[in-house]
Amino acid sequence: MQILSRDWDVVIAGGGNAALCAAIEAAEAGASVLILEGAPKAYRGGNSRHTRNFRCMHHGDLGPLVQTYDEAEFFDDLLRVTRGETDEDLARMTIRTSEDCLPWMQAHGVRFQPSLAGTLSLDRTNAFFLGGGKALVNAYYLTAEALGVKVIYEAQVRHVAIDGTRATHVEVEIAGGARRSIHARAFVLASGGFQGDIDWLARAWGESARNFLIRGTPYNRGVVLKDMLDQGAASVGDPTQCHAVAIDGRAPKFDGGIVTRLDCVPFSVVVNREGQRFYDEGEDVWPKRYAIWGRLVAAQPEQVAYSIIDARSIDLFMPSVYPPVAAGTLEELAAKLDLPVEATLATISSFNAACRAGEFRPQELDGLATEGLTPAKTNWARPIEEPPFYAYSLRPGVTFTYLGLKVDGRARVTGPQGPYDNIWSAGEMMAGSILGQGYLAGFGMTIGTVFGRIAGQEAAAHVA
Repeated sequence: MQILSRDWDVVIAGGGNAALCAAIEAAEAGASVLILEGAPKAYRGGNSRHTRNFRCMHHGDLGPLVQTYDEAEFFDDLLRVTRGETDEDLARMTIRTSEDCLPWMQAHGVRFQPSLAGTLSLDRTNAFFLGGGKALVNAYYLTAEALGVKVIYEAQVRHVAIDGTRATHVEVEIAGGARRSIHARAFVLASGGFQGDIDWLARAWGESARNFLIRGTPYNRGVVLKDMLDQGAASVGDPTQCHAVAIDGRAPKFDGGIVTRLDCVPFSVVVNREGQRFYDEGEDVWPKRYAIWGRLVAAQPEQVAYSIIDARSIDLFMPSVYPPVAAGTLEELAAKLDLPVEATLATISSFNAACRAGEFRPQELDGLATEGLTPAKTNWARPIEEPPFYAYSLRPGVTFTYLGLKVDGRARVTGPQGPYDNIWSAGEMMAGSILGQGYLAGFGMTIGTVFGRIAGQEAAAHVA
């Protein structure tokens, strides 16, 4: 195969958003570029094909975004979800650069639409992709291939060969075949986290991780990440930290994607298998707090919880792909969920009694809080009393892990002797530098786009 026998300017491990941004930038700078995508063509794009939006700083209207979302507010939002666990220099650089990324995305085939109903007023902060992440991925592949970028699917990079501070080639298995060596002058590593390797998750989290569901691709198994760490590359992030959200408990083990996410928690009472509440459902608007719920549910018995709402709230959020469990009474609902009926009813009765009169404003923090209840519900606290009643089961849904490669502001990977000469990284593989914990809706795509572009530019400049 001629594509394997030639030397390349830039070889990219991975085929999602970050990898594609790097490929396009490098190709536009005149470099010859090869993408090695571990998934089959039908599943190309990694987790990017399940995304739906991009968080973006802007001053005034920008594309589908309205008003202003400046650096100070963006960074404050990030600090709130990460609780300060972030590299401030890299975070601020990412935020500032995001403003330039949106026009770049549009110029390279990505189309946007107004924010969706039930998304808690994201039209100022997040730009939604027309056709979702799969449309974005397809647009980028068309653009990249028009620029001469070559792609090999089912190409699992097994080893990055490094001599001192310089990579010389990668060893890759194509469609499960024998290892082949592919040589290049520069390498971009953008093949995601290790969440698809359940054994690795279990080593980090304990055996309970085997009950976790993986929202995204099963092809992100951390093979390249582990190879680099084994060779002494510097790491960032905690292996137990990840973008983990509460998803529908009926979702498949892998690849359920965005349609299995549940946004009902702020308008509900959430109980565990024992029928007990365990956290403030109304702590903040959902785009800023939804990603804590995967970890919260993971800490509950059997790694499961249940979100219970009444008829007044059923149309206030984006529905799951699965219909809710419904019943005419709370007793009947608890029985259908196989929850302890008396304990569940007592929990909801105590919650209802703690609710106070006030104005309910579902699109913003309304301060409608419980009184004298532990844990409190600090916003959107309305009694669960109007039939019919509905419930969704919740399980931890891992999107991507935060253990990754340490990079600098030029996206260069750090080795035992400092930055490697010709290895860059982007996307989920290095996002732990900025996301020490927690998550901010749409920010993974921001990191991938910013660092993917930088990695492609830097790799092309290296070989020029």
